[in-house]
Formats: sequence, structure tokens, C-alpha cells
Amino acid sequence: MVTKEEILEELKIVEDPEIGMDVVNLGLIYDVQIDGDKVYIKMTMTAPTCPVTPWILSEVQKIVENMPGVEMADVELVWEPPWKPDMMSDEAREALNM
Repeated sequence: MVTKEEILEELKIVEDPEIGMDVVNLGLIYDVQIDGDKVYIKMTMTAPTCPVTPWILSEVQKIVENMPGVEMADVELVWEPPWKPDMMSDEAREALNM
């Protein structure tokens, strides 16, 4: 069975092309739940008007569903709590000179 840590590591492949940082280090992944071979992800975007939202959501779903032991991934876009720059990892803040 896949683990939350494995999923988060795989999701580091998905970058927000406008920012040049992955969705995990940006703090966009709020929750990962695993139920057998099903994965449920709650995530957000840096802004509601992000033009690449559909692409990012699709990439997250595709990457998780391609992981061994995962049959289905359900990605839910949420806006609460609102994303803030302090949700980024130290690595992201350093890379973006914040």
C-alpha cells in the first residue's frame, strides 16, 4: 500500500509554472488520505485566478494514479484556509528569496 510520504514525494514533480516551485513545497497540498487503493487529496492554489489550475489538478491526479498500489485519486480544490506565503517550506522560501 502506498504511503502519504511516498505520495508527497511524487507530487514534488508537479510545479506551478508561474512560480517555478513544486506544489508540495509551495504548501498547496493540505491533506492526503489513503483508503486502500484510493487516495483523496485536498489542495489549493496560490490564487483563485491561477490560470494553470486545471492543468495542475490534472497532473496531481495523473501522477498519483500512476503510482503502484493506487487505483483512483480524487483531487479536491479547496479555498479554506486561504493559501499564504508562510505555508511554503523553508526550501521554497529560500529558493524564492523570501
